[in-house]
Amino acid sequence: MAEDSHRSSAAEIPVTSNGELDQSPESVFQRDAHFTCPGPRSLSESRVTSSNYASTVEGIVESGPYKGSVSVPMSPVTPVAPSSAVAIRLARSSSDSQADTDSTADPKSGAVVLSDDLKNPAMEKLDLVRKWSINTYKCTRQILSEKLGRGSRTVDVELEAQIDLLRDNKRKYQNVIKLAQTLATQLSLIMQTQRQLGDAFADLSLKSPELHEEFGYNAETQKLLSKNGDTLLAAINFFISSVNTLVDKTIEDTMINIKQYEVARVEYDAYRTDLEELNLGPRDGNTMPKIEQSQQQFQIHREKYERMRNDVSVKLKFLEENKVKVLHNQLILFHNAIAAYYAGNQEQLEQTLKQFHIKLKMPGGESPSWLEEH
Repeated sequence: MAEDSHRSSAAEIPVTSNGELDQSPESVFQRDAHFTCPGPRSLSESRVTSSNYASTVEGIVESGPYKGSVSVPMSPVTPVAPSSAVAIRLARSSSDSQADTDSTADPKSGAVVLSDDLKNPAMEKLDLVRKWSINTYKCTRQILSEKLGRGSRTVDVELEAQIDLLRDNKRKYQNVIKLAQTLATQLSLIMQTQRQLGDAFADLSLKSPELHEEFGYNAETQKLLSKNGDTLLAAINFFISSVNTLVDKTIEDTMINIKQYEVARVEYDAYRTDLEELNLGPRDGNTMPKIEQSQQQFQIHREKYERMRNDVSVKLKFLEENKVKVLHNQLILFHNAIAAYYAGNQEQLEQTLKQFHIKLKMPGGESPSWLEEH
């Protein structure tokens, strides 16, 4: 009787053969009834019932009140033997978990290995910024030391003289272009006045019979001068365009190479000075790696400086040949056109334009198409 009363007051939890709870309506109803009944319950009243399809033997886990140490249970425990299906499921889950772990970890050290594709690109940008900052600092220090007269600089006497001459010639050519543009503007105003004066003489020639011939001669003269002025203006504009192309395109392209050469020279002197300072200091385990690295950087910038110096020398040579050829033709054009205009030689003026393939643009006429020009 005592055993029956004990069993009736315990919570029965039926377990199927695969280790899961029995979810039949009767078992659910019985569990709900046990868990919702009022009144205190002790740990000794819990019971686990394991049922098997092949056997009706029940496994009961009984526990009494706590006594003694935490690590050593005081009440006897009857183990519940899991079924074969549960064992297979647990083994399969363990193998899958181990496979996932092995796929993301190093099998030898157990550490997670990141591929090169997962590296942060911000670190590469940070390294580029660091190198740029170091190079800028060295170059700025070199420039300041040169201006203050404390640092030394590498000078190619012959090349520097050619560069200074080119800069001076560029300024003078720009001044010639500015003066020629002023001449063209003033000549255009004179031609406009001459055309208006010729129209006025022509009108008076028609309205003054007694002075018809005199007004007519002056009208023709002013119109002829205006026509010759158009021819001269075309020659001057061609001269301005050609010299402007020489200055703004050809010479400017060489000046860009000169600026790159000067930057390479400053970098070369900056790393040369840095290497000289390290060589004057002590040589030990800490300074030798710095000296070797500085030597490598010095060699790199030395090769860059020599390469840029050779490029500038070649550019200056070709520029001089092209400049002489262009200016030779343009100066002949300018001289012949001015001389023929003020001599009143209309045929010579027109012949000068044909010699240099200059097409005269008549006032009020339409500009030729691209195909006609080329």
